[in-house]
Amino acid sequence: MPFNAIFGWIIKKRIHQIELFRKYPKEVQKEWLERLIESGKETRFGEKYQFDSIKNYDDFRAKVPLQDYDDVKSWVDLAVEGEDDVLWPGETKWFAKSSGTTSDRSKFIPVTKDSLEDCHYKGGKDLLAIYYSHFPNTKLYKGKHLVVGGTATQNQLRPDSYSGDLSAIILKNLPWWVEIKRIPSREIALMSEWEEKIERLAESTMKEDVSSISGVPSWTLVLINRILEKTGKKDIREIWPNLELFMHGGVSFAPYEKEFKRLIPHDDMHYIESYNASEGFFGIQDEIGGDLLLMLDYGVFFEFIPMDKYDGTNSKTVVGIQDVEIGKNYAVVISTNGGLWRYIIGDTVKFTSTSPYRVVVSGRTKHFINVFGEEVIIENADRALRIACEKTKSNLKDYTACPVFMEKGKQGGHEWLIEFSRKPADMSQFAVYLDEALKEINSDYDAKRTNDLTLNFPIVHEANTGVFEQWLKQKGKLGGQHKVPRLSNNRKIFEEILELQNQDGTVVANNQTA
Repeated sequence: MPFNAIFGWIIKKRIHQIELFRKYPKEVQKEWLERLIESGKETRFGEKYQFDSIKNYDDFRAKVPLQDYDDVKSWVDLAVEGEDDVLWPGETKWFAKSSGTTSDRSKFIPVTKDSLEDCHYKGGKDLLAIYYSHFPNTKLYKGKHLVVGGTATQNQLRPDSYSGDLSAIILKNLPWWVEIKRIPSREIALMSEWEEKIERLAESTMKEDVSSISGVPSWTLVLINRILEKTGKKDIREIWPNLELFMHGGVSFAPYEKEFKRLIPHDDMHYIESYNASEGFFGIQDEIGGDLLLMLDYGVFFEFIPMDKYDGTNSKTVVGIQDVEIGKNYAVVISTNGGLWRYIIGDTVKFTSTSPYRVVVSGRTKHFINVFGEEVIIENADRALRIACEKTKSNLKDYTACPVFMEKGKQGGHEWLIEFSRKPADMSQFAVYLDEALKEINSDYDAKRTNDLTLNFPIVHEANTGVFEQWLKQKGKLGGQHKVPRLSNNRKIFEEILELQNQDGTVVANNQTA
């Protein structure tokens, strides 16, 4: 039997286990909480919070406070220094460097052997298992798997301990059955200089037989465009004829989908989204084109804080998975086999189903615009921009937005900076469509825009090509999973990027009522 067929048969067996937590989600989560607490008893953290006296979820919630990075930093520092049994039993050698979208400070998230095996790798295997279940005749494993990953830098405190993007930590520890099919070489994959890395990636992969790609949409597009430019081709299938799957995550795919379909104009090209972060692997698009199935048996116990009652680590209302409601916006709280306990990761989700539990990632706890009570979240912005792009036959590459504050008797508003891979013919009309879509999607925004009561018509700038990359490079965050914050409740980041922008090349939609 060909290896591709054997591989498909083995990996599809996992589907039966996935069905188990689909049918018995509460029981599976209860079991994982018990297992996590049992392991936590052996740690310093567990000793401090009396894990040996925790009998159930109510005890756990009563004894262990909500945590953010400031709360766990001193514990992580001990683990970085080589102390054993700090947050998780044994020694922790790997630390994922956070993309830092909620703080300018670097965050080092512990990655244990258990979390690597039972969470991150399990997520990768499940993603393939789900794909094979949908397309049993796939020849995916016959080709090469292109990983557009991050960088890894040696942790100078201990020679045998290192930190870097999560993708790089995973790359350094891949099982053999993945490694033999992965490209590019580790030397190229772990390069830290992204401009040179893209060039080397293009040169080393454009003659390979690539059947699947995994990566962040933005940087994958940069690579594909560079390969097309170097080869003079219009369609990436002219270079990789057997390409059939793009596994993506990190940011919403909606703003990039149209551009991918332009560069890969084939109905048999498939896209699967995953919800993974430095802190864990949380969800997979188990139905093609559907929402994310919350993966409940990865050594992660989930809790949720309703965003209308969110007050960071002081939040009083925290619910388990059994009490979530469809359509409500929640901050995600996790306890994991990586040693994070009741940790607020900064993401927000909305449940679209509770049988099974499926979510959409709606934004970040600190990334929204709500200066005037409009409550615009990233999910709103992504959808509205997608509608505006469709109506103007344009393609978006990146964006950021912030409030325009009321001053000197003037009304407030929103200001947008948008980089396009295909520009709209009329930026003023694009702004009209964006405004109309936001009104349709968000009733609070609509109310504040009525008769320019609180919000004026939005100001929309066309960004110069590469200005967002320039800002990321300036911040030392170019490449990998780093990204420009989409929405901000203040003007700090927007003004920094606008300062880099050459105003002579900017098209601005007039700030007038449409």
